[in-house]
Amino acid sequence: MILSKDEAQSILQKVLGFSTADECEATLSGTTGGNIRTARNTVSTAGAIDNVALTVEARFGKRAGIATCNQFDEATLRRCVQRAEEIARLAPESPEYVPMLGAQQYLSTPAFAASTAGITPDFRATQAGKGMALCEQRKVSSAAFLEDEAGFVAKRNKKGLEAYQQFTNLDYSVTVRTPDGTGSGYATADFTDISKFDAGRLTQIAADKATSSVGAKAIEPGKYTVILEPAALVANSDASLLGALMNAFDARSADEGRSFLSKKGGGNRKGEKLFDERVTIYSDPASADIPTLAFAGDGRPRQKVTWIEKGVVKNLFSSRFWAQKQGIPDVPPPGGFIMTGGTQSTADLIKSTQKGILVTRLWYIRPVDPQTLLYTGLTRDGTFYIENGKIKHPIKNFRFNESPIIMLNNLEAIGRPQRIGGNLVPPLKIRDFTFTSLSDAV
Repeated sequence: MILSKDEAQSILQKVLGFSTADECEATLSGTTGGNIRTARNTVSTAGAIDNVALTVEARFGKRAGIATCNQFDEATLRRCVQRAEEIARLAPESPEYVPMLGAQQYLSTPAFAASTAGITPDFRATQAGKGMALCEQRKVSSAAFLEDEAGFVAKRNKKGLEAYQQFTNLDYSVTVRTPDGTGSGYATADFTDISKFDAGRLTQIAADKATSSVGAKAIEPGKYTVILEPAALVANSDASLLGALMNAFDARSADEGRSFLSKKGGGNRKGEKLFDERVTIYSDPASADIPTLAFAGDGRPRQKVTWIEKGVVKNLFSSRFWAQKQGIPDVPPPGGFIMTGGTQSTADLIKSTQKGILVTRLWYIRPVDPQTLLYTGLTRDGTFYIENGKIKHPIKNFRFNESPIIMLNNLEAIGRPQRIGGNLVPPLKIRDFTFTSLSDAV
């Protein structure tokens, strides 16, 4: 269930009252929501989630122990605290100990929408039905997944830290295939507030791609101008090119020589221009488009942070330990990122392309070289050849070998940002994108 701030903090106060440790922090989190999955234009599964859990961290000196429970009677709460303390007494001292945070100030972020929290099974069924009906009408087959959640996180410790926030989210993805299995299309979107969500519209996009990708022709691998749609840049459960880039903005990895941001001879490349000057990426927990929790998992406040400004690396995130050790700004990782863009749509980028390739989606993305952020993977669900500003025909899929560092130095155009995977990302037109071999998958 979703506990109010007063209800959550009342439980946390009681928990801390049971503690005899030098330091103690308790975190209470809960989610409620549901999902519906379809396959072959039929509902295959549906489910609901309703859970609340407590995590207690106890410390004696530099020794720490953690215990969890999901019952909240006094005896269970007391035993959870005791268990954390028992583990702490047995644990070795942490070489990276830092004291728990004291009281903090947090931004107010619009991460919760009552409309999303009020989603019912009927709503899920209606939305899924829109997509299935459209596919039945067009004689194609769809597989879709809709998942929504409303939740809260509350934290409290003996040093005065007190945090609480509610959040909501809805994710939807759909793959459409033609009857012969040779055409495939994909669309995805996520929302904090569901007022703009329409499964039928997204399914229409996927269906159009599926029917348009039938009869794909093979062309030679090589370096091509590509238009990468936002779903090709971040929407992937395995990995993503821009996600990999942002995960590499870790100060410790850079300082220890383990990332592309490492400087020869020691230190990191903060302050250097490493990307095209049109590249600016920042995070803002109070963004109206992709609001996130106002605090990180360890309770540190999130603020608006610019990571790349006009191609220059401006900030790196770090743990509290590493920030203190290095004497650098204590910046937590972002909850989501925003890449600034222009006003052009994907269609506009296609019109401006003499010869190139449109990529709907990338998958099976795996690291090749962490020092250069070289990744490999495959295109899928709609790959098309562009000639004289128009899509000429579908093409067979490719394996690619590319680094987002090189990619963001080969920019030709940046489109209008869209929300994908909790981030705001524009379609990108990139020259000399490297395709190394063909793939027979659709």
